[in-house]
Amino acid sequence: MDYEKIEKNALVKKRIQKTFVYILLAVWAVAVLFPFYWMVITSLKEYGAYNSEWTPLLYVLSPTLENYKTAFTAVPLADYFVNTIIFTLGTTAIMLVVTVLAAFAFSRLEFKGKNLVFTLFLSLMMIPSELVVITNYVTVTSLDMRNSFMGLILPSVASVFYIYLLKENFSQIPDELYYAAKVDGTSDLRYLVKVMVPICKPTVVTVTVLKVIECWNSYVWPRLVTDEQAYFLVSNGIQEIRENGFGRDNIPAMMAAVVAISVPLIILFLCFRRKIMEGVSRGGTKG
Repeated sequence: MDYEKIEKNALVKKRIQKTFVYILLAVWAVAVLFPFYWMVITSLKEYGAYNSEWTPLLYVLSPTLENYKTAFTAVPLADYFVNTIIFTLGTTAIMLVVTVLAAFAFSRLEFKGKNLVFTLFLSLMMIPSELVVITNYVTVTSLDMRNSFMGLILPSVASVFYIYLLKENFSQIPDELYYAAKVDGTSDLRYLVKVMVPICKPTVVTVTVLKVIECWNSYVWPRLVTDEQAYFLVSNGIQEIRENGFGRDNIPAMMAAVVAISVPLIILFLCFRRKIMEGVSRGGTKG
């Protein structure tokens, strides 16, 4: 009888704890999502209605898409989208090749001084990013690659963190698979493409999605190496809108531009969120 009472009390306590956790998560979710909700609501308000609000309203009675039309016609926002897509796809594709090959070399190949080279390679993560930006800027300028896609893409095609993440994942694949493949006469490249990459697909997808998000949100580097509108990315476009466009006066249209830029990333994350979580968890697990 006492055992049943203890078990019942433990169950009630567990439910209370779970309810408390859910309440905290709900409050945190509202705090995180509220800025985006406010941005969307503002983008749907008419310019006159927004300016006539003494107290900001959390809802819109007469939604309009006119602000989105203004955002794409007042400035060449569509061109910025095209430039960003070119920059993102080009950078991500080259980065994947570099990252996969480097991770394979560090995880599977044997060569003299491999551990020392990898340790020195990881030490690059301790270098402040500002120093890297300055070095890259001097290099790109000396090669006369400012205001070009090559100048935008090349400094971003390597990432120590992504190589480390994928290397740790590759290292979890049993050596027996590699030796069996070599006995069958399989080349290292074929083994990498046919065996390692498919097995580590969640991590590869994670690296790809994270790199796409990084490129899409890139601001400092494109701001440094591009001063011609023909090579502006969406991040530069938002800054141009704020400084020279309608951003200071027409807040609803400004919010519409920000929503249009943010939606592709949100859709991408929602589509691959499970792969991202699986890839990160596998990359950080040994054995």
